[in-house]
Amino acid sequence: MALYRNFNSQEELDLEYCPEARLGDPRAFDKIIEQRSLWAEAARKELTQRQGDIAYGPTLIESMDFYPAKDGGPVMVFIHGGYWFDARLKKENYIWIAKGLNQAGINVFIIDYQVCPIVTIDEITRQCRAAIAYVYRNATRFGVDGERLHVTGNSAGGHLTAMVAITDWVNDYGLPSNIIKSGYPISGLFDLEPFRWTWLQPKIQLTGQQVRRNSPMFLVRENLPPMLISWGENESEEFWRQSKDFGSTWAAHGNEVLLHVQSGCNHSSAISAFSESSSVFCRKLVQHMKTTWR
Repeated sequence: MALYRNFNSQEELDLEYCPEARLGDPRAFDKIIEQRSLWAEAARKELTQRQGDIAYGPTLIESMDFYPAKDGGPVMVFIHGGYWFDARLKKENYIWIAKGLNQAGINVFIIDYQVCPIVTIDEITRQCRAAIAYVYRNATRFGVDGERLHVTGNSAGGHLTAMVAITDWVNDYGLPSNIIKSGYPISGLFDLEPFRWTWLQPKIQLTGQQVRRNSPMFLVRENLPPMLISWGENESEEFWRQSKDFGSTWAAHGNEVLLHVQSGCNHSSAISAFSESSSVFCRKLVQHMKTTWR
């Protein structure tokens, strides 16, 4: 009997869902974090108008940084990854994400959230939704156009991008149903069931109920925002499946979706394009955003 789908062992699943294992270097991820810290420090010196540590919720971790680009311009909220548990990854590590988008005239918020197992994925999702609601309600205060609000994120942040996109904003927050104009999950995770059988389970401690509540693959409905779903060409078959199947599900409910494979990229490098507005993916994302401003 298969452990999950066509996988017969935890080892098989672990290889699919441990991106650094595919890089052939046990220190690969540490090196990536070190490199991104250097990028962040360089970007900090360039993006001098940053407003830091803006509280969007009651706990200290519920905060965001704002990188303004254009008064009255569109806004992107970025949700970082880290498999929902990696406390080393903070909004400060991702300052460079704002660089390419700012160059394109897009205001950027980068958010933090608490990680597992301190909290559950239910709570992480709630925190990210609260951050989106905060940005929308306070758009005038920050000088951004709340009617052109978009969301992106990578890996676990791609999952959270999908989760905020399916939010019932009317009944849960008293906000318009379409506050998110488009979503850009990158190398996202949309079916959480396999993680109960992988190396991740002791760290994120998923229950069956949490899987069902937080697997956007199975929560899609009609009248949701357009999506551009992206992932790296060199990612595992399961990461390909997750994004392709989610895209098919999004479209099957009558929602707009585009799929974009980033040539030559792996799981970690698929967000590198945000560092320059001239990159292929950043230009494609900005153009897609413009098509949603109706």
